[in-house]
Amino acid sequence: MELDQFPPMLLAERPLNLAEPGWIYEIKYDGYRLTAMFGDGKCRLRSRNGADATGWFPEVAKSLARIAGGPYVTDGEVCVFDDIGRSDFNRLQDRARRRRWYEGCDLVGYAVFDLLVDHGIDITKYTLLQRKTLLAELLDPTPDNVLVVGHFEEEIPRIFKDAVLGLELEGLVAKRMDSVYVPGVRSSEWVKVKRKGAIPPERFKR
Repeated sequence: MELDQFPPMLLAERPLNLAEPGWIYEIKYDGYRLTAMFGDGKCRLRSRNGADATGWFPEVAKSLARIAGGPYVTDGEVCVFDDIGRSDFNRLQDRARRRRWYEGCDLVGYAVFDLLVDHGIDITKYTLLQRKTLLAELLDPTPDNVLVVGHFEEEIPRIFKDAVLGLELEGLVAKRMDSVYVPGVRSSEWVKVKRKGAIPPERFKR
């Protein structure tokens, strides 16, 4: 089993009724998408484009490598967080462009939202809620430099107004509760719900 077998499942962008049943919602973090394979003293990090990112974010790799058993494969976003827990993409980009840890750099955290392999067993065909339950069990207690991404099932319009608009977050990610994980596929069962103006146009000129 290799980490390259699990390229990340991608989000769709389409209209979605926030009151539609059967969905859960997560905070959308603004970072670099990373999958990780780890356990029993080893860890490898893979970028969305397939690059080996283990040496880019050694604080994350060291924390995950300490978890016993495995192998495990997770999906998430590596981020730099501000004082109130918001992801700061510009600070992350400053850190990531050197592709290593360096004295005085911003520390990163790995916001993990899915578990794809559990104790060497491919669980991508399990439902999303089953995978999330196993992920929470695996990362309890939560290792240093790791954040387990929670989810919401009710009062989504209020959460969008109070949290996303109020704190100027990037947005939410809507996921069908019973969705399976399809590596490398852009699925209509995972939908990006963006705050208008959350990503500045100059981002795409870099």
